[in-house]
Amino acid sequence: MYDLLPFIVNPDNISRFEGGKVLIGDRRKYPFSKDFITCDSIDAVAKAIKDMVTQGSGPWMAAANAMRIVASQGLPTLKSARDKLIATRPTNTAMALRLDDILEVAKTADNEGLSIDQAIANKIESIKNTIYDNYAIRARAMANLIEDGDGILTMCFGEAGFLLSLALAKRDGKNITAYVPETRPYLQGAKLTAPCINELGINVNLITDNMPAHIMREGNIQKYITAADLITLDGHVCNKIGTYQNAITAHHHDIPYFAFAWGRDNTKKTRDDVVIEERSPAEIRQVLGTPTTTDNIGARYPTFDITPPKYVSGVITVHGVLSPYTLKNYKTW
Repeated sequence: MYDLLPFIVNPDNISRFEGGKVLIGDRRKYPFSKDFITCDSIDAVAKAIKDMVTQGSGPWMAAANAMRIVASQGLPTLKSARDKLIATRPTNTAMALRLDDILEVAKTADNEGLSIDQAIANKIESIKNTIYDNYAIRARAMANLIEDGDGILTMCFGEAGFLLSLALAKRDGKNITAYVPETRPYLQGAKLTAPCINELGINVNLITDNMPAHIMREGNIQKYITAADLITLDGHVCNKIGTYQNAITAHHHDIPYFAFAWGRDNTKKTRDDVVIEERSPAEIRQVLGTPTTTDNIGARYPTFDITPPKYVSGVITVHGVLSPYTLKNYKTW
């Protein structure tokens, strides 16, 4: 499977533990360079996550590897590290769930007199293998729905599951075209998604964030497909800001919207349980470091929005494509 994936979604290029330090692929500089930043402390990893060095599955991978930095310092330090790391991205609860799993294996290793570092390393490898196996299952389910000639709209960066579904559709002989909004203010669509799709050898058109409705009206879009940072048990999809408005527009144009699930979070039963991360308004008043207005102008940056299930045609899970209204009936997604 890895041979079908673009460079930046290969797990070793997302984050790895090497020489007692955490290496994180710096997606802020992609596609112009393939650089890594090196972190030797929990604070450094937390800052990298907060500074948007990595997104999607990157934060949990970086955070999990960071736990190895302090593995020899005892369980209280590991617990403190866990709390500091999950505070960097409060909406994406995948990191919290996986760090909790890592903390549990650390406790077991400590009780049994085993190496905590090795236990954490083994758990990270197990989680990673399960996740990528599940990516492949979900990607095949989505690829089967993609038809020859489809125009596909996405939003932000869909990670390995979405990209693999396009790669499989292409391998199946389907000619498709992707439309990728640039995704302000960090331009993940322009800098990550579009180059990755191009790397797959698939037609891709970069568009601005305010173009999707027009592109849909022209008849160029047959499916809207995104990742999901979180899906509640009652089927609300939380994803990059802008996902919701595109889902409404797709619904108006009778275009199905499919969201990739990463898993089930039992603590998020309804949209009221979701904390939407609000980032600094300063990030909206500039693009890639260049000011677009003056500092005295008010601004807001909610990082995510929430799409109600009535606008979601299907959720891509390890069980196949499910109605958002039936998710609560499954113990795993």
